[in-house]
Amino acid sequence: MRCARRAFLACIVWGALAAPRSGEAQTERKVARIGFVSNAVGGLPDSWWEAFVASLRQQGWTEPQNLVIERRYAELRRDAALAAVEELIRLKVDVIVVSSTLSALAAKQATTTIPIVMTVPADPVATGLVSSLARPGGNVTGLSFVGTELAGKQVELLKEAVPGLARITVLANPSNASHQPRTREIADVARALKLQSDVLEARTPGEIREAFATMAKRRPGAVIVLADPLFVLEASYIVRFAAEHRLPVMYGLREVVAAGGLIAYGANFTDMFRRAAIYVDKILKGARPADLPVEQASRFELVINLKTAKALGLAMPQSLLARADEIIQ
Repeated sequence: MRCARRAFLACIVWGALAAPRSGEAQTERKVARIGFVSNAVGGLPDSWWEAFVASLRQQGWTEPQNLVIERRYAELRRDAALAAVEELIRLKVDVIVVSSTLSALAAKQATTTIPIVMTVPADPVATGLVSSLARPGGNVTGLSFVGTELAGKQVELLKEAVPGLARITVLANPSNASHQPRTREIADVARALKLQSDVLEARTPGEIREAFATMAKRRPGAVIVLADPLFVLEASYIVRFAAEHRLPVMYGLREVVAAGGLIAYGANFTDMFRRAAIYVDKILKGARPADLPVEQASRFELVINLKTAKALGLAMPQSLLARADEIIQ
């Protein structure tokens, strides 16, 4: 009888030692909730989203075991982005991830407490998203694709790709806070290269068509379409117009060149989404956004579509082809 009692007491002691402490049990049961705001109809390009989710998985976050991702689409308007963010706030998400400057600004307006991770906004200091890259200073951090500096490089590449180029036109969206510094950079670089430049603005699909109708009359030697969610949505129209009017166009995304555009130079967005997931992981594990410096893009890609170049009557110089990261035949 005494032996049975000792065995019973031993079970209680060993059970107490083996049982997780209350804090540990809560940690194991906790499911992180991420809010993701996209401005792309139908979602992000597969490679971007897959890179983000795969990177989260590498950090130990997998749906539905310990993670829930609330994805929301917001039209290209500040009020729409704000409404999407406010819905995520009501769901008590732990982190808000944004895929554009517009949605980043809306998220910053909506909350000063929930951490915000940027994936691809350009020039977050110039647009007021962070105090500095090294010391963000608030609840916003993440990545930047160095849009202003890239815009100047795009001018140089276009001059090399188009023989006798004398004039370029830039398509910009005045609703995009990052476009003004980029158009200024393009004007400065164009002036240094003895090129004329002008800017046409569009904030709606209708205005894009008006802008290209103006281009058809002015006949610039080449066009730069700045990276913007609206222009990505209208990429099929832009590529088709450029082909019909034999107009060399520079883009910021390889996906547009893969769809028939001539040339693109910009940050590797797939890599940036992968790295954004690392920020999410750090924040979920207790890091403060204010203590996480904003990273600038480190991988850039020059993509050329030779089939489109041939249709435009352009013979791409070998010096340019040799530097291309991808050539589409």
